Amino acid sequence: MSPNTNQGRPKPLWQRSSETAMALCLAVMAAAVFINVVLRYAFGSGVAASEELSRLLFVWLVFIGATAGYPLGEHMAFTSLLIPLSKKPQLIKLMTALIRLAVLLACVLVGWGAWQQVVVGLDSQSVVLGYSSALLPLPAFLSALAIGAIALAQLIRRTPLDLGHGVEVE
Repeated sequence: MSPNTNQGRPKPLWQRSSETAMALCLAVMAAAVFINVVLRYAFGSGVAASEELSRLLFVWLVFIGATAGYPLGEHMAFTSLLIPLSKKPQLIKLMTALIRLAVLLACVLVGWGAWQQVVVGLDSQSVVLGYSSALLPLPAFLSALAIGAIALAQLIRRTPLDLGHGVEVE
């Protein structure tokens, strides 16, 4: 199976785009930190922007990954709570709806808090690079929006939870 396929099908554009964005973030972070380490070891001084850039890219990397992982079912799942109900389809449907509602609530809370931080950050800049401090909480807000939209669509479509994890208890 080629690395660009998912069980014989090509990966969707959103998945390829998110993987590319994460790879770029990681590559720039690794290069910046490597160059900084070499400069500090060899010349006794580094590049201050390296730490700030790495911090910003790490935050974006985490939230891009969290957003990309949600529709694939790669977040932590408490399947041990649902497996005993597998013989009762109505309870599974109810629990699935409750789980999706809990995800929506979490997205609203995270999104609201992140948006407040974005607004606060609009008036300040990072110390070394001078980018708007709103860029640090922005990925949390965007991630909450995206995951919330996916969870809402799954709730409306009544998409069943995927209980086919490789491990029975997580």
